Amino acid sequence: MSDAVSDLERLLLAQIPLARAMELRIRDYDGDHLAIAAPLAPNINDKGCAFGGSLVSLLTLAGWGLIVLKLRELDRACDVYVQDSAVRYLAPVWDDFTAQARLAPGESWETFAAALAARGRARLSVDCRVALADGADACTLQARFVAIAKA
Repeated sequence: MSDAVSDLERLLLAQIPLARAMELRIRDYDGDHLAIAAPLAPNINDKGCAFGGSLVSLLTLAGWGLIVLKLRELDRACDVYVQDSAVRYLAPVWDDFTAQARLAPGESWETFAAALAARGRARLSVDCRVALADGADACTLQARFVAIAKA
């Protein structure tokens, strides 16, 4: 795991109590895709499957983390916020789970970086998913994030 990815995981666990309680771990980052995993046990609901709040939290953190890591690669210091999101719960999750985030279709890092350079703020849409063992979606999140350059 790269220093930036390790730093992000430490930040999440140190600064966000929910991330610590969820016992999340960054599984993979390749520059365009981020995967964050969580065990079922601390994220279980009364039915024995993953709690919906844990699923949407991990999806949101994956989208946010993808942008934070890219901004670090671009050497840009920004605050990143989720602006809006839509979640769909499609099937129960009975095992440990992983949230995967990538840019939404039609989005580009280049356009995002250019807007940030020109205006000091930029928006970017991200698609996130938790998949079942067979590859089908269990939960999806479409979210728009805003990055604002730090003064």
